[in-house]
Amino acid sequence: MKRHLIPAIAFVVALCLLLACSAILAPTAREKEQETLDWLCSQILPGGENFTQEAYSGEDENIVAVFKADNGFVIQTRVRGYADDIVALVGVNTDGTISGLVVQEMQETLGLGMQALSSVEFLSQFLFEGTSFTVGENVDALTGATVTSKAIAKAVNSASAYVTGADVDSGATQWGG
Repeated sequence: MKRHLIPAIAFVVALCLLLACSAILAPTAREKEQETLDWLCSQILPGGENFTQEAYSGEDENIVAVFKADNGFVIQTRVRGYADDIVALVGVNTDGTISGLVVQEMQETLGLGMQALSSVEFLSQFLFEGTSFTVGENVDALTGATVTSKAIAKAVNSASAYVTGADVDSGATQWGG
């Protein structure tokens, strides 16, 4: 019995130490996440400052979070891709045009859909070119990744619709009323 008691006590002590470290470091981790988000927002909405998160009560299920700045919005979206959900941050100027786009999370096919993370040619098609995007019309799909391309376009369209008022429930602007 004694030989089983010592490892059990050591395990409990180690577990307690790990939980204590986790509790101590959790605020630092949240602070770092917020710093990263603020930096990303400032990069995809140039000139944007003082980002404040707004509650979203609209019906667009693609919109996860809304961050308002003086000169526009950064909209976090989650859309279904080919393999899994794609999470993106979309910078939208007050006129509804796209100022920046960052894909935060995706699990698409390596070499095909994963190109959406870094293909400047693909992502730049959305910048300052309007407020509505359709693959095959005004957006060229990534080769072999049409589903992923359509998902990114859907994310961008949701973000733009929020700002222009095409998502009538948004209240972001007076358009689309």
